[in-house]
Amino acid sequence: QAPLVESGGGLVQAGGSLRISCAASGTHFRVNRMGWFHKAPGSPPAPPNERELVATITADGATKYADSVKDRFTITRDNASNTVYLQMDDLKPSDTNVYYCNARYYTGLYWSDYWGQGTQVTVYS
Repeated sequence: QAPLVESGGGLVQAGGSLRISCAASGTHFRVNRMGWFHKAPGSPPAPPNERELVATITADGATKYADSVKDRFTITRDNASNTVYLQMDDLKPSDTNVYYCNARYYTGLYWSDYWGQGTQVTVYS
């Protein structure tokens, strides 16, 4: 089973809303930070270490957002199921991107990252 299972995304008109979710169900490691990243708009597909932060949330609820999505996107989390949600409101065509779920986990010796395969969000005007 893949460590991260993403769902949601799709096509929406500008001003509309979408919710994407990601469950870290295929791991027995302790997951701390979870969140969403994407490539810089207008740039070619990026490897994981070059993706831009959209929003993240830690296990104790601390959140971080990109300036471009503050006040429009809300990230929440269910720690019991290791599931993270991104509610995207007032979507703009510039939000069109592939959104990759990330989960940072601890093996007992070191921290590492899982990445999802990405879910497409397309906003049309």
